[in-house]
Amino acid sequence: MTTEIGLWGVPLAIIGGTLRGSVPFLFVSLGECLTEKSGKINLGLEGTLLTGAMSAYAIAYKTGSPWLGVLVAGLAGMALGFIHAWLSQQPKVNDIAVGIAMIIFGSGIAFFLGKPFIQPSAPQLPTFELGAWSNLPPVQSALKISPLLLLGLALAPLMQWFFTSTRWGLYVRAVGDSPDAARAMGISINRVRMLSIVAGSFLAGIGGAYLSLYYPGSWSERISSGQGLMAVALVIFARWNPIQCMYAALLFGGAQAIGPALQSVGVNSYYYLFNASPYILTLAIMIITCSPKKTLSGAPGALGSS
Repeated sequence: MTTEIGLWGVPLAIIGGTLRGSVPFLFVSLGECLTEKSGKINLGLEGTLLTGAMSAYAIAYKTGSPWLGVLVAGLAGMALGFIHAWLSQQPKVNDIAVGIAMIIFGSGIAFFLGKPFIQPSAPQLPTFELGAWSNLPPVQSALKISPLLLLGLALAPLMQWFFTSTRWGLYVRAVGDSPDAARAMGISINRVRMLSIVAGSFLAGIGGAYLSLYYPGSWSERISSGQGLMAVALVIFARWNPIQCMYAALLFGGAQAIGPALQSVGVNSYYYLFNASPYILTLAIMIITCSPKKTLSGAPGALGSS
């Protein structure tokens, strides 16, 4: 309990909550950043997150290997990404409509196939004990991190390098900024967008695996709490920059930790308001960035066009 160290427990709990709660935001936002860089929007990542969480938990329970569950979650995300990519590139098809359909489809699959796995206990992902130097249980608990956090933090600069220093990164940016110019260069627009959406969905699936195999570490139908949709606002807030996506994910994770941190030291007033911090932050970002009079800096030119 954080009450053992008094009010110092609040910032400690927020730090711990940030390290734990930011990982799904990180993977889903990086996946959406890759998708939107190619000129497409994937609102269906909420369904992908749920399918990934269910797939990871089921495989980990059946095989005893949480890492195999993570891999299968990514592959499940790729399957949904392929469907989304194929549908969204048909003539006169709207990205938003396809995304909403994929939320319903992905959620339905997860809820239907995940029914038998709500009660059973699956093996969890291992942790790094960064707080082993302390004798205080709150410190030890707050500084437990998952290897997926380190993987996500490393992936952000790697993706930034991919966009700025590789030929395929140039292809993705060219397709997202000016499809006509990319076509004139001989770049296959459909192929680039297909690969971008599928790869982005793979990352979202891994984000779902983190939810069910580490934090909170169980499978339930409400496990995602809208994080897939919040990640879309996060990418806009980050101006389609992977490094800024990393910072924004940490911010959202910290906002998510405020309510539990205050409750852990006995502050129960306005509990639901503090727990709504990530949703309030999402709404504020959408209000601030939504202006018909200006184009957001960093936005791909073809984003949202049919």
